[in-house]
Amino acid sequence: MAQTADSEPQIYSYLRVTCGVAIHVACMAFTVFIAVLARPGSSLFSWHPFLMTLAFSLFMTEALLLFSPAASPLRSLPHKTKVRWHWVLQCLCAGSAGLGLASISYNKHLNGKPHFSTWHGLTGLVSVGVLALQSTGAVPLLYPALAKRLGLSLAKLKRYHAAAGLVSYLLGSASLLLGMASLWFTASVRGAAWYLAAVGPVLCALVIMNQVTRSYMARRALRP
Repeated sequence: MAQTADSEPQIYSYLRVTCGVAIHVACMAFTVFIAVLARPGSSLFSWHPFLMTLAFSLFMTEALLLFSPAASPLRSLPHKTKVRWHWVLQCLCAGSAGLGLASISYNKHLNGKPHFSTWHGLTGLVSVGVLALQSTGAVPLLYPALAKRLGLSLAKLKRYHAAAGLVSYLLGSASLLLGMASLWFTASVRGAAWYLAAVGPVLCALVIMNQVTRSYMARRALRP
């Protein structure tokens, strides 16, 4: 029998709220930190770390947190409103990620350097590709009538969308961490400061992963 929210120890509720506040602070602080470090506009390359961090650390994290029972800033609003804001943030995420990928590709082209020759580059490319596919596949969820006309199951589409979203987010987080191992980042950030900076994407990934998996477990527990 699944444990209800009323029978759950209060400490767990406090911990989830604390983690929710912490992840909002962490994703924003990490984005600001990278913006200060990259100084977007100072060079063509500077747009790459800024835009990719803006996409995966801020926009996508906040888009997923909209559905968090403890951390959603729109917790009291209808689910339909959350879905619309989720869609807006995901569009901003996809746009930022696409521009971030384009900026580094063009920068490498101008400097005659090979494209996607590192784990960071390959992971970033895959994460943007999965994000594009996942966003395209979400269109029927915005228009349920279209999904029904196509004979698609909304319940299955939601599960696939959530799973693909988690994969895309984890790939994006992995790309950010691998980028922190680049010569550009380690030239300015070393030692304890590096590990402190890494707390941002790691904490966000852990909380988002827990949120999605808990949602799946709750749904399975409610099934007869």
